[in-house]
Amino acid sequence: MRIASWIRSAPVTYAWLFVLLVTTIAQHTLAPGVVDRILGRRSTNLENLSEHPMRAMVGSLFWLDGAYWLPYLIGFTVFLAVAERWLGTGRFVIVGLAGHVLATLASQGLLDLAIGHGRADPSLRDAVDVGVSYFMAAVVGVLAYRLTSWWRWIYAAVVLATVVTPLVVGAPDFTDAGHFAATVIGLALYPITRGRPRLRSPLHWFRR
Repeated sequence: MRIASWIRSAPVTYAWLFVLLVTTIAQHTLAPGVVDRILGRRSTNLENLSEHPMRAMVGSLFWLDGAYWLPYLIGFTVFLAVAERWLGTGRFVIVGLAGHVLATLASQGLLDLAIGHGRADPSLRDAVDVGVSYFMAAVVGVLAYRLTSWWRWIYAAVVLATVVTPLVVGAPDFTDAGHFAATVIGLALYPITRGRPRLRSPLHWFRR
């Protein structure tokens, strides 16, 4: 009963997770060529954003680019369900979509500039780019405000370190820039958390 009650308290999170389960099963059962065509039409790449921006923005949220589903069950439960229960469904969706849309535009804009200056391969204009990571990054960012005192700063520092490290180590790509942008967007959305309860300690993370 506790599990059922938890799921009912975060309806968007778990309905979305169920859809991702279905599409992930499809990815692992359909012919590779069919999967490539499906993902290609739903990718938030420069080609699709210029021709079918709404289809790309919405469609990309329901596919995991061949990834396995189980890690997302954990991530959705620890971060997205907690955020939906804390903020309410409406605010939760606003935060996630702001991260998804704005970080996509920022990362693809940077890629377009890089291609224009000869610093990136032009074939990346139609690269496969689907998934929920920008939505998740924004939600993870805004959850810093669920905590009070020094716990908030520790949490924010860890989250920022996670998205900054790929930018300064190795060879970052446009998705690394997108994750950074989405996280910053989440952190910038403090006003949407006003009036919501705070926690003195992360030990009570799964409370409303």
